[in-house]
Amino acid sequence: MRWLKSPLGSIYGLLGHPQEPSQSTLDCGIEDIRESMLDLLDDTGPKRFPQLTRRIRYAGDIQGLWYLRGDLMGALAAMHGEVVARERIEAITDLFQGLLPGSLASRPSPLVG
Repeated sequence: MRWLKSPLGSIYGLLGHPQEPSQSTLDCGIEDIRESMLDLLDDTGPKRFPQLTRRIRYAGDIQGLWYLRGDLMGALAAMHGEVVARERIEAITDLFQGLLPGSLASRPSPLVG
């Protein structure tokens, strides 16, 4: 359906369904997110949670990092408490904006606010 393409993307994109990010954008985003997740573990994290550190370091795609947020939350809660962990995970979650398939994007909670 090449005839539907336009300089603005596609009709599908104009209807609220954005195009997938380019591979270079995705690669840069993955590495930024990976480094941010590892930074949250500080210096003691790799010693206390070596398996999690390895899983983050060697996650193969953006979905793998997305699903590791729960494990990272558990590690951060053990290190700093749940309130601090939740704040730090929210900051990481924001980095995924525009990089995930629509079915994996986080939705606003009706409980917040």
